[in-house]
Order: sequence, then structure tokens, then C-alpha cells
Amino acid sequence: MERVSEILFGLIMVLTVTGSISVVEAHRGVVRDLFIAALGCNLAWGVIDAVLYLMGRFSEHGQNILTLRAVQTTQDADKARRVISGALPPLVASVLTGAELDSIHQRLKQVPEPPAYPRLAKSDWLGGLGVFLLVFASTFPVLIPFLFLHDAKLALRISNSIAIVLLFILGSMVGRYAGHRRWLTGFAMVIVGGVLVAITIALGG
Repeated sequence: MERVSEILFGLIMVLTVTGSISVVEAHRGVVRDLFIAALGCNLAWGVIDAVLYLMGRFSEHGQNILTLRAVQTTQDADKARRVISGALPPLVASVLTGAELDSIHQRLKQVPEPPAYPRLAKSDWLGGLGVFLLVFASTFPVLIPFLFLHDAKLALRISNSIAIVLLFILGSMVGRYAGHRRWLTGFAMVIVGGVLVAITIALGG
């Protein structure tokens, strides 16, 4: 879902640029400016999104350290149960008995002591790079028609068609993940994406 969200975010960003130009006023000069603006927009947002991802990972690592340290240092069984339950998904925590939580507590006490401070691992940096590439690369399917077609109006129509198809695919992926009807969530994503783009354009985004 996070990866789908990154692609959707980048797609909406580029659509705010292409959607601000009407078919009537489309010509090569406008298209050139559009291409540069779309690339620059998603380049900037790709960097920002990657930084936010790294901040989230850093915070998550820190929270894990604090949780493990709290479990390992407490002698209060009830407190240990509360900390462990709070770190688990609510549904999972609700079916665990006190004895099972105590067993988890004992196992966690045998885990090596965590580092003093959180650090970003290699996988985190690679994840940040992946986020950047997803946001930035989502620009190209919508912009490809402008690279190969000299008719700016035709390129704009094809670009919008590609955007609709991509929104439908993303929506169907959400439906598969959520266990819902994929065709329905696909159409819903097309509508939601169009509304979000329209709002962004109307607000000057």
C-alpha cells in the first residue's frame, strides 16, 4: 500500500501540470514548458518524500529501541504486558493471554541490549532511494506521448488516457490488497484521482 501511495502521489503531481493545459491552447512551446515543469515538480517531491520516509524509519527504529528497553528493564509483569500489547496490532494483542504475553516478555529479555540511539540501516537508505524513484518515474508514462508526437493536442489526449488507465490499475491494486472488488476500486480511484487533481489545480497547486 505504501508503494501504491507513492506512485499515486507522483501521478497526481504530474497530472496537476498536464491538467492545467487545455487542448485548445496546447502547442509545442507550451508542451516543452509543461515537460520541464512536470519533471521538476516530481523531482522535488521525490526528494521530499524520500526524506519524509527516512524520518519515519528513524522514528520507528527509535520507538522499537524504547519499547524493547522498557520491556527488558521492568520488573512489573503488568507493565510489561501493557507495553508488549501496545506494540502489537490490536487484533493480535486481543487474542493473547496473560501467560502468552509473559512468555514473550521472557524471550524479549534474552534479546541483546538495543543500541543507545537509533540509526538508519542500509535497507533504509535503499528504501528512501526507492521512494524517490517511484515518485519520479511515475512522471514518465504520462509524459511519453509528448516526447514522440509532434501534434501537441493528440499527445495531450493520449497522455490523459494513460493517466486514467494508471489510476484504474492503482485502484485495482488497492482493491486486491483490501480484499474488495478490484474493478470497483479501480473506477473509484479514477474518480478520486480526478477530483484530487481538480482541487489541486483550482487551489493553484
